[in-house]
Parts: sequence; C-alpha cells; structure tokens
Amino acid sequence: MSTEALARLAEERVDHRFKGLPPDADGLTVGELTAQRRNLFTGGFATPVLALSAERLEHNLRLMETYADRHGLAFAPHGKTSMAPQLFQRQIDRGAWGITLAVPHQVRVARAFGVARVFLANELVDPAALRWIAAEQDRDPEFRLVCYVDSVRGVELMDAALRGAGRPVDVVVELAAGEGARTGVRTEEECAAVADAVAAVPTLRLTGVAGYEGEVPGADPERVHAWLRRLVALAVNFDKAGRFDGLDEIVVSAGGSAWFDAVADVFAEIPGLSRPVLKLLRSGAYVSHDDGHYRRLTPFNRVPEEGALEPAFRLWTQVVSRPSPEQAFVNAGKRDAAYDLDLPFAQVVRRDGAEHPATGVSVTALSDQHAWLRTLPEADLEVGDWVGLGLSHPCTSFDKWPLIPVAEADGTVVEYVRTFF
Repeated sequence: MSTEALARLAEERVDHRFKGLPPDADGLTVGELTAQRRNLFTGGFATPVLALSAERLEHNLRLMETYADRHGLAFAPHGKTSMAPQLFQRQIDRGAWGITLAVPHQVRVARAFGVARVFLANELVDPAALRWIAAEQDRDPEFRLVCYVDSVRGVELMDAALRGAGRPVDVVVELAAGEGARTGVRTEEECAAVADAVAAVPTLRLTGVAGYEGEVPGADPERVHAWLRRLVALAVNFDKAGRFDGLDEIVVSAGGSAWFDAVADVFAEIPGLSRPVLKLLRSGAYVSHDDGHYRRLTPFNRVPEEGALEPAFRLWTQVVSRPSPEQAFVNAGKRDAAYDLDLPFAQVVRRDGAEHPATGVSVTALSDQHAWLRTLPEADLEVGDWVGLGLSHPCTSFDKWPLIPVAEADGTVVEYVRTFF
C-alpha cells in the first residue's frame, strides 16, 4: 500500500465534518490531535461518539492472521465491512493476500491507497468502471483484480467494455448457494456455459471458482459443507476439462464471517489439481466483530479451541431525557447506530468518572437522533449519564462515522480511523 497516501490522512484538518470529535480541536490536523492523546471521556469529545477498542482491534487482527495460517488459507478480508484504508494496511501487514470489495467505488478507494490485489465479489458490467479497471491494470503491472462472472450476458457486456485493454481481467465463475439464494450460477451445466463464454473472448481470463456460503438457504453445518463441496467439485471438473491451462494458480474462494470454519474444513479436502490452488478466505466482519449478529454466528462459538473474537465497537451516548421511571432517551439514533439487524445493546453507564453495568436498561427503538430506553426498577440512570452501547453488524456501523477514535482501555485515544463510504 502507499505509505504516502496513508500519511496524508494524518494531514486532514479536523472540523464539523467529523461528528463526536472535540469542538476545540477544529483546525488541528488528525496527526496533531492524535499526538495530544486525549481521553475519550475527559478530553472534550461530544456525545454521541463511536469508538474502537485498541486492544480488541489488535486481538481480532492477530487472531484471524493465525487462523488463516493454521488452516493454510490465503486471506482477502471483505473491506466493505470497514472501508478504512488504515485497517486495510494492518490486515495486509498481517499477511492478507489482498482486500475483497463489492462495488467499483470501493475499488477506487482501495487503489487510491495503493492496494495491489482486489477480489471483487460481484459481477461487474458497468462499462465506465470496467474501462477504469482496464486503465488501472495497464498503468500498474502489479495491480491484480479478480471478479465474479455469473452469466453469459455478463461476459458479453464485460468483453464489449474491455475491448482494447492491454491485459485481460481475471474472473471466477460464481456458483450460487442454492435456489432462491442471492447471485451466482444455479447449476453446474450453466457454470460450464459461462466458462465457455469466458474462454471465447480475449478480454477475460478464467482463474477459478467462488461463491458465498452465507447465502445457503436454511444454512446449517450440513448444508454449508455440502455446498462448499459442490464448489470444490466444480473447480476439480473445470481443471479436468483443461479450463485452467496456462495459469500459475487456480483460485477457489468463499468465506463470509459466519461459516469460515466450514470453509477451512472443506478447503482442506481440495485434492491436488494441475496447478497450485489459492484457497482464498474472504471473511471481513472479524475486524471489529460486534455484539449481536456476528457474535451469535461466529464459528469460534462452534470451535472454541480456535480462540474468540471480541466486539471492538462501543457507541457512547448521553441521557438527555428521563420522562418516567420506566423510560429514558439518549442522544443517538439511526444516524449513529447500526440497526438493520439488531438494535443496540445497553452495556455500561458512566457517571462522574465511574462505570457500572447498565442493569435493567434496554434499547427498544431508534428514532433518527434518539434511542428509546426501557428502564426497570433496578436501573441506575440519570440525565447527563453516558451510556455505552454495543452494536450489531459492523458494515453499517463504519459507514456512519467518517473518523473514528481508537481508544485504549483507560480512554486514551491513540489513533483515528478514517472511513470511506
């Protein structure tokens, strides 16, 4: 990655664009504010403010690095989860093959910061984006992009947009997770037809197969393992048919954040093929983890001896109204908290520098700028208290906060993570 581009993030001026940051920091650069090592609770930060735990962030990065190494997997974590180049860098520094992304804009962000390898987990048929990618490949011989194809029509559109490109774009046939699942080719026969279409054009190069096991209907260990074995069998059959002749390696890729243990199990069974196999895992939500969706579904719940991810986000809010013994309101809502899968979770109450558990406090609804709290008789909550909320679904947490303080356990802010939507 580009150290110069990352360094420029520290030169950005702090101002009204970045919510939650201290008002008296306006005009400082991010680097200057970082050097002050302000305290999240006493350094002038204004609620609501989202923070990442420095210790938990480092723990999660280290855990998944060792997991991928232990299971012989290459790793291209899904960057749409964070869209934070500083976190891209930390993942690549820990051995990531590259970064997985979902749409062309995200690829542009990654390239602006020098990411050399991108797995685009989508079929790309937009001609303007394809022409830009072709130009990037021509400009930088080190840049490699791999993307899905899941239809003959898609191959035709890609070929039309890429005519005249200096080198072909690498593609993998996406196998759908089943009938009624999201994208991808539904049958092996249709996969062969798509592969034939790729072989017939000079602008694309078939490099493997891929898919997303998280979309398996009624997902459970048996169904997910069965689908992954279909994906491996597709790669084996393509190889026997000579579809990968001339490659240096064959890409076989899967792996969301809920079933990567199954991916590790089945990818360990991949037989010897005519070329080395890049077993590419794409799980991304692990970076911050969460207190809801992924905490329930993490494979480490099923295989505890592998370790445990830790939720790294906390949204600090303030009680602004206590209209009755059964109700309170804090000053964070849909504009601040992820809410597409689970409501936030009340965890701790902070008053006069001391914290106590948010016993008897629960979030029941979100308005645009308020969270509705239900308070039981045992709840100890007053107007002015700070309430720390755990969040679900990191994808929609990162995209609400363009500059996120990273705080150590005592509240010392040691870094600010810049996000791009």
